[in-house]
Amino acid sequence: MNKDISYNYSGKIALVTGAATGIGLGVAKAFAISGASVVLAGNNLKAVHKAAQELEKIGAKVLAIQCDVTSEEQVQTMIDKTIQVFGRLDFAYNNAGVMSRNTETSDLATDEWELVMNVNLSGVRHCMKYQLLHMKKQGNGVIINCSSMGGLKGAKGLSAYSASKFGVLGLTRSAALEYASQNIRINAVCPGFVHTPMEKTVSGGSEEILKAMATMVPANRFCEPEEIADAVLWLCSSGATMVIGQALAIDGGITT
Repeated sequence: MNKDISYNYSGKIALVTGAATGIGLGVAKAFAISGASVVLAGNNLKAVHKAAQELEKIGAKVLAIQCDVTSEEQVQTMIDKTIQVFGRLDFAYNNAGVMSRNTETSDLATDEWELVMNVNLSGVRHCMKYQLLHMKKQGNGVIINCSSMGGLKGAKGLSAYSASKFGVLGLTRSAALEYASQNIRINAVCPGFVHTPMEKTVSGGSEEILKAMATMVPANRFCEPEEIADAVLWLCSSGATMVIGQALAIDGGITT
């Protein structure tokens, strides 16, 4: 989180999926720095515990949970455990996602398509369902879903990924309309190129490809996870109370 930007979320409970690395970890850290208690969820329990220990070093109250978001049962357990431990859920950042293989649509295997859709779209749906069930009882809450600039424009060679992220925006906007009158705000962030482990999937580990990608960004650089975190925490704040159903692009100007 930008040291010049601060929020006071003491007493608040924040849940982050895909929290072990990259954007998810950046957002979890930002919530912790703001004073919130943080639930870190991820498919790799060892990695999630390592991330939780990192947050504990800065004095945060944390809970590490293993959760495969493609499993509705595991997602329900994740939310139930959050409530059991902390008693409420104020903020949820649904970040867990995977990148599809770069290939033409006609060459994309059905199992590859299904994996991407199950994680990126159905996973967000599962999380929202149980987050909303609790937030309705609670009477308030904020949900932020992670889409992508690939959810705002087509992505050559990444049809499954782009389709899943377009779907996240449709889900976000529809649910936002349903729950706005119930004091529950739902929005999405759409990151562009971000320095995370996923960049290796996109670039194949090639520095030349990464440099070429950076030239596509009007800001002439990749985004940092902390910059996504700044946007997420703002969307959760009282400064964004009338921001509902929006897709906030954080891409250095690519989709402008």
